[in-house]
Amino acid sequence: MTVDFQLDRPLDKARIVVAMSGGVDSSVVAALAARTGAEVIGITLQLYDYGAAVQRTGSCCAGQDIYDARTVADRLGIAHYVFDYESRFRDSVIERFADEYMKGRTPIPCISCNQGVKFTDLLSLARDLGADCLATGHYVRRVVGPNGAELHRAADPARDQSYFLFATTQEQLDYLRFPLGDMPKPAVREIARELGLLVADKPDSQDICFVPNGDYASVVKKVRPEAAAEGEIVDLEGRVLGRHQGLVHFTVGQRRGLEIGGQPEPLYVVRLEPESRRVVVGPKAALAVRTAKLGGINWLGGDQREQLTAKVRSMARPAPTRFDGEAIHFEMPEYGVAPGQAAVIYDSDRVLGGGWIEETVPAELISA
Repeated sequence: MTVDFQLDRPLDKARIVVAMSGGVDSSVVAALAARTGAEVIGITLQLYDYGAAVQRTGSCCAGQDIYDARTVADRLGIAHYVFDYESRFRDSVIERFADEYMKGRTPIPCISCNQGVKFTDLLSLARDLGADCLATGHYVRRVVGPNGAELHRAADPARDQSYFLFATTQEQLDYLRFPLGDMPKPAVREIARELGLLVADKPDSQDICFVPNGDYASVVKKVRPEAAAEGEIVDLEGRVLGRHQGLVHFTVGQRRGLEIGGQPEPLYVVRLEPESRRVVVGPKAALAVRTAKLGGINWLGGDQREQLTAKVRSMARPAPTRFDGEAIHFEMPEYGVAPGQAAVIYDSDRVLGGGWIEETVPAELISA
């Protein structure tokens, strides 16, 4: 199988750098790049302490995964380099993750990682190596439109990762390549099997890569011990209904873990108040949002502002919305919208951009 790497010069004179995490996706990208006849260099970023992570699988950029990436590179006959970015990753991703929880927000560290370590530092490394492009194993499509490169959803909706890449700038998009965007996952694994790559049946990474067993609260408390401070659970009128063991255990829209009985209807986390360490709960209707104000906006869509859809969670169904340059306005109330989440804006399959949700406006205030 051949893939178009969308380069402007003959491939036998090109140099392609591939971000290799040690998983099947990036390994197949490296193989596809090598098939073109271009010079291929694999780069892996070490983001964890090697000794602590060497026995851990199912995450990217840890000890076993570095070994797997190097083994694949050796089989393909390409150069492979490992760069230590543990300190940078801790400061820009893990510390930010903990701080966001301390502020009562809902962080998405995978976007922060792509925005910083992977799509800023890694691109810089690729340019320093004289590469014509940086190729990754993300399931998104790079489409060359009338005004340059565009970011589109993957052909396989079940694998689409466009939500996590909304912060990709136009300059970065011009340099990046995503060879797997048109492929279903089974086809990718089949290529790996045909080539005899040891990662062909390696499980996909699960949850947040640096959070063992999905227990994000323990990670936050290790970084910020004060996150375990107790506080009150109150209703919308401020009446105390119970106590909690730390805001870190809650996110907006959550129902489980409140342990409050005897209520006439189910209660959900409506908001978190870090200053008073209060968890405010209410009925599902209190979660309805019509407007979300955004910060850190990255926009790839030119003047387009209407007839759009937006996603506020990676697996959410795109909701019809309008974007005024500072906020998104949902046509119908949206539930579980929380500060700290990303709002990603689409025109059909094309990613127009997005931003971080800073504030929400309840539907009841709009209708009033």
